[in-house]
Amino acid sequence: MTSTVLVVDDEPDLEALVLQRFRRQIRDRRIDFVFARDGVEALQSIERHPHVDLVVLDINMPRMDGLSLLARLQEREDKKSAIIVSAYGDMSNIRTAMNRGAFDFLTKPIDFADLEATILKTLGHIEVLREARRRQAEAERAHASLSRYFSPELAKRLAAGDDGDEMQVRWRDVAVIFTDITGFTSLVESAEAEVLAELLNEYVGGLTDVVFAHDGTVAKVIGDAIQVLFNAPGDQADYATRAIACAQALDLWAEAFRARWKDKGVDFGVTRIGVHAGPALVGNFGGDRFFDYTAYGDTINIAARLEAANKVLGTRICVSDTVANTAEKFRGRPVGDLVLRGRSEPLRAHEPLSPAAFDGAAAAQYASAFAKLESGDIAAMPAFAALVGIHADDPLASYHLRRLLNGAKGARVQLE
Repeated sequence: MTSTVLVVDDEPDLEALVLQRFRRQIRDRRIDFVFARDGVEALQSIERHPHVDLVVLDINMPRMDGLSLLARLQEREDKKSAIIVSAYGDMSNIRTAMNRGAFDFLTKPIDFADLEATILKTLGHIEVLREARRRQAEAERAHASLSRYFSPELAKRLAAGDDGDEMQVRWRDVAVIFTDITGFTSLVESAEAEVLAELLNEYVGGLTDVVFAHDGTVAKVIGDAIQVLFNAPGDQADYATRAIACAQALDLWAEAFRARWKDKGVDFGVTRIGVHAGPALVGNFGGDRFFDYTAYGDTINIAARLEAANKVLGTRICVSDTVANTAEKFRGRPVGDLVLRGRSEPLRAHEPLSPAAFDGAAAAQYASAFAKLESGDIAAMPAFAALVGIHADDPLASYHLRRLLNGAKGARVQLE
């Protein structure tokens, strides 16, 4: 790349001497020279040639002296590097020049070998700075892109080039969260565009904040649905525990969000959440042109179907037995053995509970009734009936009682 040097000096023969000294670099298109007679003409020249890399200037010049020009150059957004070449070589001028941003100071009469070495050294320094700025800009762009997917600290590491191999597509064990909203399509058709935009931006932003607080990775945002990964891209030994804690935090946030918007007259649906763990193909599937960090595989499909199962069960969170057994001190209650669409083998599912709910009497009563249901005990029906009578807002107890009343036996649940 050709570097452009602006020489500012009112000596009439200096231009010819410079062109003669640097003829080889000019011929090889390594350096291009522009000349001005004083500071005013120099500023005008920079406006015409904004790509000027280096300014070589005298101090004593008509209309605007070199020190004033230096100050003006430092006011520019693209602060130009400068070399002073002057007969005024006293310490006061040197210090003033350096304080105003001069890179180096040479005295007259000019030693052209020294001038050549100084210009080449300064241009090399400028190139290093330019490369550093380019890398910083790339890192900032990368950080902005990665911040859509990863928590701030992880995004910072990845943008800096750390853990770069983690972006490669590979099989790894992950925990997956899927979320979706009940009745969102109807809301889209009925709500004003401005209201819907505000609603969805706040909703997705809030859920993302919750995910990042648990060091999760947002793999996909599709409208109102979010897919979250744990143990990817970095290793998290407690990924199942994190996933369940994150799912419960998402539920709390979504319910508070729904209540806020209900007070504004907007009937926002329930957020359904499914959680599963297992092997998945994870990495950047965007090729060279796009960044698309996501996951594929049966584990992902099961998490999505567990999310959909909430609609049938009346629950808001449904997690697989795999996640529940892997998590530390899981607190929850069994939902049943779900036969998901496209699968013949049942999958035991659970509903996570808060510590207070798990330790309460209702959880113990439910566990007793579910054990009767699972064993085929005919006492399961009155047990669930009693539980519904005591806790009318318990969706799972109501669901199992309806199944028993309709003649479905056992804890296996067939889902479409």
